[in-house]
Amino acid sequence: MNSIKEIIMNLWRLLKKPTAKYSLGTLLVGGFIAGIIFWGGFNTAMEMTNNEQFCISCHEMRENVYEEYKDTIHYANRTGVRATCPDCHVPKEWAYKVVRKIKATNELFHKALGTIDTPEKFESKRLHLARNVWKEMKDTDSRECRNCHDFKFMDYTEQGRRGMKQHQQGLESGKTCIDCHKGIAHSLPAMYEVDPSTAISH
Repeated sequence: MNSIKEIIMNLWRLLKKPTAKYSLGTLLVGGFIAGIIFWGGFNTAMEMTNNEQFCISCHEMRENVYEEYKDTIHYANRTGVRATCPDCHVPKEWAYKVVRKIKATNELFHKALGTIDTPEKFESKRLHLARNVWKEMKDTDSRECRNCHDFKFMDYTEQGRRGMKQHQQGLESGKTCIDCHKGIAHSLPAMYEVDPSTAISH
């Protein structure tokens, strides 16, 4: 078996002085085509995992947070505009999306372990899971929320007095959506109702 050094030397010789069988042009075209196939396959796989049906294909999501989400304004409302799982939990920008997908491999690991495979297990972990999501949203300045809701485009005159005041104060004090809107699409953890400070992201 050739050593790595020999393989690299052979490849270098081929590039410096290509044979008639493998010209530099052939290698470049072959590499270009292989790159397109890899890139296309990678993006296709990433997009296949970036829709609501994929998200609720595991019963942990379908039977817990998805059922809660169906009772919220993000699921059904007067305008018919819906925010699906990836709209809130997966960045639209490619680089951030790849990072999120890599982090999601941890969820696959816990799926295999059965960490939250019953409603009881899920509820026991809910506060921990919620805090992770809230921290991520806080760290990104609620980036995914702002795809649809943005302070810059809010018409405060169309909001109620309380909402208008809160949004203006939030803008002035540098708050982000998740600071005030925890539990907007999913039930808050039980401990949050007993002691709201338990849901504060640290």
